[in-house]
Amino acid sequence: MTSRKRFLVYDRLLGFGDDYWIEDDRGDKVFLVDGKAMRLRDTWELKDTQGRVLIGIHQKMFALRDTMVLERAGEPLATIKRKRLSLLRNHYRVALADGNELDVSGKIVDREFAIEYDGELLAVISRRLLTVRDTYGLDVVHEDADPALLLALTVCVIHLAEKEREKEREKEQE
Repeated sequence: MTSRKRFLVYDRLLGFGDDYWIEDDRGDKVFLVDGKAMRLRDTWELKDTQGRVLIGIHQKMFALRDTMVLERAGEPLATIKRKRLSLLRNHYRVALADGNELDVSGKIVDREFAIEYDGELLAVISRRLLTVRDTYGLDVVHEDADPALLLALTVCVIHLAEKEREKEREKEQE
């Protein structure tokens, strides 16, 4: 039987330069998203409760498509970019440094995404109105999954999906 872990990621993390705690399903602070202001690219660090950097997250400069890069201990961990265009779904390819790939796909309207490895579900990102503010929940459903990596992917997917929505809104206004 798999044990589920649930985390709450608040929309506030989308503003780079902002810091925000990620809570578990009991409301305990478990990870800090530390936004780095005054940078040329969107940059965050995912930290544990003692302030240790677990994963660095930044936007790749000079990429044809929006691309996010994850690093652990200064070493490449993963690259995330939009996989293919679709009117109703977002698809992201996560190329891990070890050569493996994760697939993140979801419904644009519902803002729900599944993170899979080789067809096996690892986690679900879901936006729900849980409090006064909108939140994204991350349900880790695979017991061997790395919560820090999945949370960093959640930050990236939220950021990339919101940037895509902004581009669509700008096109509509033209």
